[in-house]
Amino acid sequence: MYFEFATADRIVFGQGALKEVAPQAARMGRRALIITGKSLTRAAALMTQLESHGLHIIIFQVPSEPTTDIVIEGATLARIEECDLVIGIGGGSVIDAGKAIAAMATNPGDLFDYLEVIGRAQPIIIPPAPYIAIPTTAGTGTEVTKNAVLISPEHKVKVSMRSPMMLPKLVVVDPELTVSMPPSVTASTGLDALTQLMEAFVSIKANPLTDGICREGLMRAAHSLKIACEDGSNMNARTDMALASLFSGLALANAGLGAVHGFAAPLGGQFDAPHGIICARLLPLVMETNVAALNKRDPHAVALSRYNEIARLLTGEAGATARDGVSWVHELCEHLQVPGLSSVGLSLADIPSIVEKASRASSMKGNPVELTSTELAEILKRAL
Repeated sequence: MYFEFATADRIVFGQGALKEVAPQAARMGRRALIITGKSLTRAAALMTQLESHGLHIIIFQVPSEPTTDIVIEGATLARIEECDLVIGIGGGSVIDAGKAIAAMATNPGDLFDYLEVIGRAQPIIIPPAPYIAIPTTAGTGTEVTKNAVLISPEHKVKVSMRSPMMLPKLVVVDPELTVSMPPSVTASTGLDALTQLMEAFVSIKANPLTDGICREGLMRAAHSLKIACEDGSNMNARTDMALASLFSGLALANAGLGAVHGFAAPLGGQFDAPHGIICARLLPLVMETNVAALNKRDPHAVALSRYNEIARLLTGEAGATARDGVSWVHELCEHLQVPGLSSVGLSLADIPSIVEKASRASSMKGNPVELTSTELAEILKRAL
């Protein structure tokens, strides 16, 4: 047995944890680039606290999923303003943009020097500006991963900028910040967390440490995702989903993912659709295909017993099997009204190119069984 586990320097979790940020930020720098989403409302309390601790604030908004252009603009602003600290407060798009901006604020050259697939994939050499990540959604877990996923509009694909040095110095997860999420966002982000926990659990790179994290996260998500969508003020459910999201990030960062996220990279780059919706639509179909392929090609595979365990964790039934788990996820997605991918523009004509790109995606390498092009294409056809 051989594995390693890496995460942020420090993680603070709990209701009201936001108050921890300002005193810690004051020890890291004096000029902070605050990265937020479209609205400044969620960051208002944080900015007041930072100013009371003597920090000078420069605001940079990320209005959409992070693109290469957005990161270049943000890093340029950080250099011009001589920012010595970067703080991201928002959803996964904001947190990812912040990781890349903090890295590019200190490292020389062009962004494409460091991007995988479409760039030169050079290693980050100079430590990024100290980065504090504060998620306001419960889904991506990107606050504890070492990569930033960016869209290249020119190439119509999502790619990663990746380095252990990109792990944040401080992560603050405050479930109270997620209460204002509408049901649709709660559903899509929560389903993303569920997907990540499952894929990391059956990944060929899973290890005993990530296994325990996944089991705990799956139980909490199974119990609380529906509740959080139906009653956003339920703090127990919000806390469970914030934990499930955090755990999914810890797990994927150290065990990898699978075919769902292998598809999500090219689909997210080509179509304007929430990442969580793409994952949710594909999850039960990939589960079903993986189980069938494993039964056919490797009936004694460890992953099959793991899919059975997932079913027991999701349903709470001791005798549940992988088939029951697939049915549970199908029913959950129907209950949360997850749309088909044709609604975001995917057509039969797109499938061959998506399959070709997905087969080369880094996430696909963690899938518990190597799926054929025919199997991959069938998943997309059924997802329409």
